[in-house]
This record gives sequence, structure tokens and C-alpha cells, in this order.
Amino acid sequence: MRLLAVAAAVAMLLGPAVASAHGPTRQKVTETVEITASPEEVWAVVGSFQDMSWHPAVFSTTGEGGNAIDATRVLTLGGADGPTISEILYKYSDEKRSYSYRITEVDVNVLPVTNYSSHLTVKDGANGGALVEWRGAFYRGFPNNDPPENLNDAAAVAGVKGVYRSGLDALKKQMEGSN
Repeated sequence: MRLLAVAAAVAMLLGPAVASAHGPTRQKVTETVEITASPEEVWAVVGSFQDMSWHPAVFSTTGEGGNAIDATRVLTLGGADGPTISEILYKYSDEKRSYSYRITEVDVNVLPVTNYSSHLTVKDGANGGALVEWRGAFYRGFPNNDPPENLNDAAAVAGVKGVYRSGLDALKKQMEGSN
């Protein structure tokens, strides 16, 4: 009985420490935009995994494999000598106007995430327009406890939201400006 009481006391003392010692949790972000262009027109701009010229942060895209599963691409950001993000395609449907990909290599100082996967889809929107949805799931850039501020959950979420929002806003401007 005394041993059980000691074990219970130790568990109560260690319980909060064990509870706060867990690692990072998977974060999720979804951003959308309504565009007054047909879904087919929007898909014609965003539907090639090998071309992210519609995103203002992307200086260039190089890659291999087109839209086939396991196709790869490298995004160069900012300028010719800018940082890069390497990605691989793992799902593609022209019929559903969607594709899914993973980051295989990124400097966490560029985008503070690890184990990042994303899904981009163009759906039928209101009044014949398009609804573009970009969603991702990822872990923060620092996988251990007590991350620095620039690599914590909030920084990871803010970084991904910023990428999605700037891309979708630029796409809307591009598509609606040409109507």
C-alpha cells in the first residue's frame, strides 16, 4: 500500500513535466480565393506542377517529370541566386483540377517548416467562377521542445499563410486583370 502511495505521489509530481515534454504538433493551413474566371482558365495557369510563375515569390521553376507522380521541381525564390525549395509530386488529377506535393528540401530560415505536404485544387465557384483552395500540413521548423521564436508553431503557420495568401492574391489579380 505504501509503495502504491509513493508511486501515485511521484506520478503527480512528474505528470505536468511529462505532459509539457511532448514534441510539436502537426499544423494545418487552408487559404482560398474566389476568382471571376472559369475553373478551366484558372487550372490552365496553376495546373502544371512544373510552372509556378504565377506566384510572385518564385523567380524560376525547374524540374523533371511534368505532372507524373514522383515528378520533381525546384523553386528558386527572389532572384537568380535566391534560396530554393525542392518538392515532389505525389498526386495529380487533371480531371479534378488538383495536385498534391511534398517539400523534400528547404532551409528552415526560408520557410520554417518540416514534413510539409500541400494540396492545390481549383473548384467550381460562384456564378461560373473558380474557387482556388491551397491547404497544407506541416510541423514547425524546430522539431524539439522549446523552439526559438523564428522556428515555433506560430512562425510556421505565419510563413505558410503568407506563401499561400500572396500566391492566391497574385493569381486573382492576374486572372481578373486579363478579363
